[in-house]
Amino acid sequence: MSNEKNNAKEILLKICIAGMFAALICVATMIIQIPSPLGGYVNFGDCFILIAAWVLGPVYGFAAGGIGSAMADLLSGYAHYVPGTFVIKGLIAVAAALVVRAFLKKNEKLRLPGYIVGGIAGEIIMVGGYYLYAAVALGKGFVVAFDSVLGNVVQGAFGVVLGTILAGVIAKTHVLKKFNSYAV
Repeated sequence: MSNEKNNAKEILLKICIAGMFAALICVATMIIQIPSPLGGYVNFGDCFILIAAWVLGPVYGFAAGGIGSAMADLLSGYAHYVPGTFVIKGLIAVAAALVVRAFLKKNEKLRLPGYIVGGIAGEIIMVGGYYLYAAVALGKGFVVAFDSVLGNVVQGAFGVVLGTILAGVIAKTHVLKKFNSYAV
């Protein structure tokens, strides 16, 4: 009975933290925007998706990344991107979490390379996912949709670099020792 209670408490805690990450991802996507030399802007959303994945794992990370990013699109007037964003941003978290898990199974000292490779894997999914979504689901065609690839690469690189740095800072604070975090 006590084990079931602890398990339920852990699940409830992860749901709450996933909800807070979703809100953070939404706000970081909508409000914290840095102009890009390629036009448009980069935001902090992807870095927090990666951190959510590394803290919560693939399932709760998917929920946080997908819901937070989709809400940002919806609230920003990009409702046509909501379904694609939910899946694509959620898959960033799945890839990042699973890659870190594989690295950590080999050696605990591979955490930093795991963050980097996991983040890159997730962001490759983001770049390819948005390219395919724009080309097929939004009907832009493969040539026109290609215009967004470089901007998404910059966004992804920004997310990996900042996410890796922040994950390292979070890990040093030991703030996540209070619950069973995934990889931070």
